[in-house]
Amino acid sequence: MKAKPLADRVLIKPLETAEMKKGGIIIPDTAKEKPQEGEVMEVGPGRVTDDGKKIAMEVKKGDKVLYGKYSGTEVTIDDVEYLIMRESDILAIVG
Repeated sequence: MKAKPLADRVLIKPLETAEMKKGGIIIPDTAKEKPQEGEVMEVGPGRVTDDGKKIAMEVKKGDKVLYGKYSGTEVTIDDVEYLIMRESDILAIVG
């Protein structure tokens, strides 16, 4: 990995959802909703408060997380799409 997030930011690889729905209907790429689940690929060192204390990150590399539908900034690194977002945009750790 050639990207290391800063402060309280997290690099997430969105997980693809199944392409076929119940009943065998295939949804085209243009009509699909953005995934809201992903895997944490890299984690920043944590946020520093105004008085200089470092707040540790709750998520770690390898966690599967849920995040808001329009959270983060899309980036492409080595032809792979990722999201960079603040830890506060992550809603939950799953599984």
